Amino acid sequence: MASLYTDYLRTLTQLHQRGDATEESFYPALKELLENFAHRHGQKAEVTVLPKRTEAGSPDFRIWDGSGQVIGYIEAKAPGTNLTAIEHTPQLKRYRETFPNLILTDFYEFRLYREGKLLKQVVLADAVIAQRVKELPPARGAKECDELLTQFLSYQLTIAPTPEELARKLAQRTRFLRDEAILPELSYPHSPLQGLYEAFTQYLLPHLSPQEFADLYAQTLTYGLFVARLYAKSGLSRLTAFAAIPESLGILREIFRFVSSEEPSENFQVIIEDIIGVLRAVEVEELFRRYKHEPILHFYETFLAEYAPEERERRGVYYTPLPVVRYIVRAVDRLLRERFGLGDGLADTRVTLLDPAAGTLTFVIEAIRHALDTYAHQYGKGAVESLIRQHILKNFYAFELLMAPYVIGHLHIGHFLQEEAHFQLQKGERFPLYLTNTLEMEDIQQTTFPFVRVLSEEGREAGRIKKETPILVILGNPPYSGHSATTNEWTESLLKEDKDGVPSYYKVEGKPLGEKNPKWLQDDYVKFLRWAQWKIHTAGRGIVAMITNHSYLDNPTFRGMRYSLLQTFDEIYILDLHGNSLKREKAPDGSPDENVFDIRQGVAIGIFIKYSPNEQRRPSSRSASSPTAKNKSIYHAELWGKRGDKYAWLESHSLPDSGFQPITPEPPFYFLQPKGLGLDNYLTWLPVNKIFPTGSVGIVTSRDNLTIQWSEYEMWQTVLRFSKMDPELARETYSLGKDVRDWKVSWAQKDLLDKGGPSRDKITPILYRPFDIRYTYYTGKSRGFHCMPRPDVMRHMLAGENVGLLIMRQVSLEGGYTHVLVTDKIVEARVFASAKGIAQLHPMYLYSGSDLISERDDLFREENLSSSVRELLSSSYGREIGVKEVFAYAYAILYSIQYREKYLELLQTDFPRIPFPQERQVFERLAELGQRLIDLHLLRCEPPPASIYYEGEGSDTIDTPFYDETQQRLYLKKPRKGEPARYFTG
Repeated sequence: MASLYTDYLRTLTQLHQRGDATEESFYPALKELLENFAHRHGQKAEVTVLPKRTEAGSPDFRIWDGSGQVIGYIEAKAPGTNLTAIEHTPQLKRYRETFPNLILTDFYEFRLYREGKLLKQVVLADAVIAQRVKELPPARGAKECDELLTQFLSYQLTIAPTPEELARKLAQRTRFLRDEAILPELSYPHSPLQGLYEAFTQYLLPHLSPQEFADLYAQTLTYGLFVARLYAKSGLSRLTAFAAIPESLGILREIFRFVSSEEPSENFQVIIEDIIGVLRAVEVEELFRRYKHEPILHFYETFLAEYAPEERERRGVYYTPLPVVRYIVRAVDRLLRERFGLGDGLADTRVTLLDPAAGTLTFVIEAIRHALDTYAHQYGKGAVESLIRQHILKNFYAFELLMAPYVIGHLHIGHFLQEEAHFQLQKGERFPLYLTNTLEMEDIQQTTFPFVRVLSEEGREAGRIKKETPILVILGNPPYSGHSATTNEWTESLLKEDKDGVPSYYKVEGKPLGEKNPKWLQDDYVKFLRWAQWKIHTAGRGIVAMITNHSYLDNPTFRGMRYSLLQTFDEIYILDLHGNSLKREKAPDGSPDENVFDIRQGVAIGIFIKYSPNEQRRPSSRSASSPTAKNKSIYHAELWGKRGDKYAWLESHSLPDSGFQPITPEPPFYFLQPKGLGLDNYLTWLPVNKIFPTGSVGIVTSRDNLTIQWSEYEMWQTVLRFSKMDPELARETYSLGKDVRDWKVSWAQKDLLDKGGPSRDKITPILYRPFDIRYTYYTGKSRGFHCMPRPDVMRHMLAGENVGLLIMRQVSLEGGYTHVLVTDKIVEARVFASAKGIAQLHPMYLYSGSDLISERDDLFREENLSSSVRELLSSSYGREIGVKEVFAYAYAILYSIQYREKYLELLQTDFPRIPFPQERQVFERLAELGQRLIDLHLLRCEPPPASIYYEGEGSDTIDTPFYDETQQRLYLKKPRKGEPARYFTG
């Protein structure tokens, strides 16, 4: 065996002596060594040298076992390369994460990695000596090299028989496929992949970026290979994958033409074949038998959690727990029987059902299961096949926008019908799950491009269902995404206009909402619920049953949505499942409350029923004297506690025994949950934003650690350094992270350098937290140094003497309402501690005459007070009332303990409302107290004796307040090492 290495080293020496050898010159020698070694040890090894198309891509060598199974990969570097340094490069990190059996070598040293970890390291000969002397170096590490290559060539991929382990292995390779194969292919203008990308953007997802397409396509290929693995009648390979995919998945088949029929790059082929190797290494059929529904129900979520957890959260890809699904399905079935007179419920052939955001078909399959069980019990198991063919395959529909869940959904329904219903889809049969954007009503153009032709056929059938087919039941779990990916003219008009008799979500009783930023109405779940409402309304009757974000129940921005729902539906059931960690929700007894999903946003089940005139209704629970309440029945229930307890409750309860209580949503908010006492009086008072009309939320810096500093000097030094730094160095120095949509390092630096460069005059104090005054550099330019500087309001705080009222429109409360303060500085948006809502600033005075913050001459000042309020109070009190008095009076009210306690629940949901007394003396006395409190909070006067206590040593003078979160102490001055310090204790 020593002669094998001697011959190998002799070839390397000869290459060195030539003087012009490149790294690639040494490849044939290593290939020959591997093949000869395998032959002498009775092993099969086929070595492929992969072309270097780019600096990225796959490793340099791929080793097969001769029967289509990949053994491992080798990454080679030029002789004498420092492999320790290479080991820590991003490229090697990707290789080690992706390929479980990998060698890194400089042709003299060999490092073997298993599952990313260094298993063995061998130096066959000294590379430095070999390059400097003409004599052949001795093969001192021949024995150790034998052991290393034996271990390398004897590797067999093993995968634990669980969905989680399979998902992990596939996710590693799918990431590699995306980054090292698909994205490079997209960079070539006339490549087949570029044509596919253009088809996607033109006919399905118009705003899809190349990176997003690479994500979508990589996942689709992996899931497609998973499907092919299940259906392949013989050994699965890249070339046979297309034929193995069922004809019912026509879109997937067309996508696979590129993989199986075209000639993708060598790099592309390598990773596809590696994914196939993973699928061949696991007994997928056994996985299905062992875990029943678990592989399909959880595979997509598990895969995405490993592949791209941030995408999973952004798209709301969370498997709906079966107890939730079953509760909703049972409720729908009961309502069909009792309210619509359909004795067989979901099994009745008059029922049409749709899940508009179907995912992996969890809801639809549970509805089918329930219908089949009902029918088999009523008419015998022999009738089930006819019911599936004549009812389920004709009247149950599903829409899905994303390719990956679309593929898994078809796999899921096929497996369910075959394994549980003992029903085999025949040639030409398919379940009506369509790849389409539910919220897009435009017809797809006709074309001869194969993929788009199939897509257009799919879209045409989906369009028929959207526009023409009456649907009786719409159910599911639509995505929750504050920044919706679906924006089109039709959906915008559906939300904002009265459509076919369905009132707009942007109006209440025909009047505009008056919201400055109603962005939450653009959430995907709102759009899906609106679409379902419109669809049922146009059909004339039906049920919408969905689990969604629960914010629409009481958030003031959604009052138009609530009003619209109350106009459309005759009967509404709300089961609030809570679990909102963003609001730090706890059960009424103070015990922990958990979400039924692995998300932070609380959820609720909403069931909305619309009847035709001749159908049975439940007696109204509401007073007919209210125009909105007439002939309506609205019910509310809630569920608190641990997740497991909620699951158990949902499994053991049905609609009638769920503890629903009648509620009466009233104007102007139309809350879909009970509210506390005092609503009638409270809602007649004016909100703060109507009294002081000009206001906005605080400054959003987007990068506090850069834009907020302790002192004017620190702020100035930061500006000078940051403005001149290389962007990437600045990003690292100030821990700025990745650029986001509205803030980029380059934009911030440009803002500082514009108009002659940094100016010390633009450094100004800012209220960062209560009584915590720091410094910032303020230009007033949006998407500059600050992300959102709110210049329309903040300029009034900088132009001259002013005081601003700080309030919160929405608050997540723990303990009580304390979110009120005054300031004479500009203010940061998160000045108050709350998981919900941001600070609103309403200045006392408004300055005009100059648009530039730095030019403060010849300014005119006016009061920020509603003219109607001024006239009303002046008339009522018999003298002129100005903004300063009203401001002080409002501040006193907002600090009233009785006011805060009585209206605690209402203060969480909208701008606080201010009552004005009939007696002038009461107004004046409260205004006096409010002014004293304002002066105290602005540190303009001495506090009352014994009202504040200190501990520690040092002066009582407040200098640079500092809150130590660890010790939970508010220091009067930022402590410095060795100096005494005093802090507040009461």
